[in-house]
Amino acid sequence: MRARLGVVALLFALAGVGWWWTADQMQGMDNGPWTGLGGLGWFLGVWIVMMAAMMLPSVAPTVALYSRLTRQRSPLSPLLFAGGYLLVWAGAGLVAFAIGAALNSISGDLLAWDRAGRWAAGATLVVAAVYELTPLKDVCLGKCRSPLGALLGSWRDGRRGALGMGARNGAWCVGCCWALMASLFALGIMSVVWMAVVAGLIAFEKTVPWRRVASLGTAALLLGIGVLLLAAPTAIPGLTTPRSAPMQGMASMRS
Repeated sequence: MRARLGVVALLFALAGVGWWWTADQMQGMDNGPWTGLGGLGWFLGVWIVMMAAMMLPSVAPTVALYSRLTRQRSPLSPLLFAGGYLLVWAGAGLVAFAIGAALNSISGDLLAWDRAGRWAAGATLVVAAVYELTPLKDVCLGKCRSPLGALLGSWRDGRRGALGMGARNGAWCVGCCWALMASLFALGIMSVVWMAVVAGLIAFEKTVPWRRVASLGTAALLLGIGVLLLAAPTAIPGLTTPRSAPMQGMASMRS
């Protein structure tokens, strides 16, 4: 029990460090919806730390459950599980960067705030709200909320097994949360405020006892923000209006 509590405390501590480091790195960089992503190396580093900050608290109970079930009482196995989980989110970050780079190359300034950017951001929030109500979202959220069956159904011993099981759990989490992450890009990927909002929604969905109520509440909030983005963006607290075309300066930002 002490070992499991120690693992949970360590994950929360790592998340706290991630929040501190991310807030420091993002200071003054929020350019609102479709903020430029910078160079690949810099973005990927910041993305991994962001995922550690946002996701480790909500996955900590699953890591503790894995630690309880495993026969290897080594603190390394739960950490490898968490590492596999973050590895999958790193892959999701690479996909997001590739999509952003492709859009930047193809569309030029089409997604500028004063052109299609505002409408694309609002539409992204509306799509994310709709996804909250789909069967796929419900299945993925169920795996995240009740991981025991998923863990036992794909059990692998050893360190490689810990890494693989963490990656599998991360894949379910990506399936559950990709639309919320897309919403973060639409609201401002370099905004600590919106990062905290999305992290709070993820934790809310995974922890409250009423799963359907959580999904409906999240969908309603996303839909409301999406409609405001389309109709009255200045009414949204914490939203930064872009000062320039989106996704520009990708090579000139930190590397």
